[in-house]
Amino acid sequence: MSDLYRLKDKIQLTLRVNYISSVLCILFGLVCFFILKITEVIPHVFLGYGVLNLLNTTLFYRHKSLTLTYNITSIMALATSITVTLYSGGINSPFIFVLALIVFAGYITTQTYGRVYLNLNLLIIILIYSQSVVQFNFTDNVIPVGSRNLFSLFSILFSVYMLGSVLGKNLLKAHHELHKIKKENEISIIEKDTLLKEIHHRVKNNLQTVSSLLSLQSRSTEDMKVKSLIKSSQNRVISMAMVHEMLYMRKDLSKIEYKSYVKELGDYLVRSFKGTNNNITLNINIPEVKLGIDTAIPLGLLINEVVTNALKYGIKDETPGEIYIEIKKTNPNDYLLYIGDNGCGFPEDTDFKDLQSLGLKLIHNLARQLRGSITRDTSKQGANYIIGFSEVNHQFDPNQSTSV
Repeated sequence: MSDLYRLKDKIQLTLRVNYISSVLCILFGLVCFFILKITEVIPHVFLGYGVLNLLNTTLFYRHKSLTLTYNITSIMALATSITVTLYSGGINSPFIFVLALIVFAGYITTQTYGRVYLNLNLLIIILIYSQSVVQFNFTDNVIPVGSRNLFSLFSILFSVYMLGSVLGKNLLKAHHELHKIKKENEISIIEKDTLLKEIHHRVKNNLQTVSSLLSLQSRSTEDMKVKSLIKSSQNRVISMAMVHEMLYMRKDLSKIEYKSYVKELGDYLVRSFKGTNNNITLNINIPEVKLGIDTAIPLGLLINEVVTNALKYGIKDETPGEIYIEIKKTNPNDYLLYIGDNGCGFPEDTDFKDLQSLGLKLIHNLARQLRGSITRDTSKQGANYIIGFSEVNHQFDPNQSTSV
């Protein structure tokens, strides 16, 4: 909407300047003819520009091309200014300053137009000056000697009025409008950030409510297998809730510092399965990377599944054990996750082509969701994985296959 308003303002500014400059040129032409007694070239050029520019401005309502209207006006204004300057004293003509107004108007329209007209006018001024240096005038000063001071006065008044009352006034208005739009955008961004924080806060609270309901549900059954399934589901919900909690507690609402998230998630899982006093060493080696929510949540769920499997099946009972989680950045968008434990590992008869465990299925499905690759690291004791993944919307290289 603000872009539409800016376009309307630019159209109104261009048309207003065209109308005013056309009327002033017609008046200036009449003054030159009837008051200053200038009968050659100059009044005819002024009158011609005024009439043609009014026609050009009127035609805008037919073709609706602001660029075409502006450039025709600028070319006619440039031709008029050069002609009047050459026939009113050359480099000494007071009307030469109108060339600067054309440059100024160009910069108001776009920086590109301003640069083009600046370079063009610099060349023209040098050419006009060179005419006086070589003492060979292509044109004569057609202004009567007695009218030259008055012509200088009217030229200066014309320039000052166009600069201050037309271009300057409208530029100041446009500046105020841009400042107003900027403030409105800043307020809108703050409101959206506040709303987004509130959304993350509510999502976190809702997920914690789901976790509490699962906890209550687990107390209503004595079946340990059911309890274990509910507990696993509860931990998955908590891993997602932690992401939303970290997002609304920080200034950056789009990304989270993943090291602190993994540390908090790992500590929670260890306490959840092994209690506060445990023999588990959590070895986390993650650089200062920030991941977006679309990457952070599936990756967090994947880490949750691997760590959960390690605590439930790999490191049994009170046996001391180590869980390591390491992330390496391979390029600005791609990462490698090394994760596993030094527990008893998988049974020798485990068929990874026919996965029955929900946890293992989730690990492989989440790796695919991250558009990455997953490989078992059999060189180490326990269950260990090497997982390549990318930020969402960036394909992992080279092969997005999932293998075990």
